[in-house]
Amino acid sequence: MHIFLIRHGESVANVGENYVERIPDHLVPLTERGREQARQNGEWLAQYCREHQIDLSRARAWCSPFVRTRQTCEEFNRFLRIKEVREDITLTEQQFGLFDSLPEAEWESRYPDAYAEYRRQITNQGKFYARLPMGESPFDVAIRVHQFMGTIYRDLERHGTDTLFVFTHGTTLRAFLLRWFHYSTEWYQAERNPANCRIREIIDDRDLGYINA
Repeated sequence: MHIFLIRHGESVANVGENYVERIPDHLVPLTERGREQARQNGEWLAQYCREHQIDLSRARAWCSPFVRTRQTCEEFNRFLRIKEVREDITLTEQQFGLFDSLPEAEWESRYPDAYAEYRRQITNQGKFYARLPMGESPFDVAIRVHQFMGTIYRDLERHGTDTLFVFTHGTTLRAFLLRWFHYSTEWYQAERNPANCRIREIIDDRDLGYINA
C-alpha cells in the first residue's frame, strides 16, 4: 500500500489570529499563505507522482472534515486530480476541549484546577497519555486512527484501492505513524509536529519520512 500523509496548510489558529474570535476548531480556515502553501505543494506532489510513475487512476483521497483540511485537499487536488475524495471523522485533530482556541499561556490562569490536573497527568504519565480537560489525549487519537486503518484495508481488499492521500492534522498524522509502524510511545514523545503541508510517504512497511522541504 502506498500512502501519503499530508498536514494541512497554515491556518488562522497557527498564526494566533483565532485567539480573539475563538472560532471552534472544526471551522478554523486556512490563511491566504496556507492556501498558497497547499497550491505549491500540491503542484510539487503531482510532479513527484509523475516522476515516480505513481498510478493515480485508482487513488483515493481521504480528508478530515475540518475546514482547513478540506481547503488543503481542494488546493492539492487542483493538480493531483483524484476523482474519489472522501471524508472520515477519525482523521480530525486532537480535541482540545476546555482549552480550545486559547493560547497555551492562558490555560493556567483561565482554568487553574483543570490545568493543574492536566500537568499532573503529564508529569506522571507523559504527554501521550495526558488527556486535555473535556478533550483528548494523543492516546485517544491513536485509538480512533486505528479504526480508520480498518476502512482502508477493507477498501484494498474489496476495490484494490492501494494508493492513498490522507489530509489530516499534526497529532493525527503522528498517531497514524505510531499505529501503522507500531512505534513506541517514546517515539511519539520525541517526534516533532510536522510543519504545515509536510508530506510523509509510506510504502507498505517502509517509512520514507517527509519528502518535501
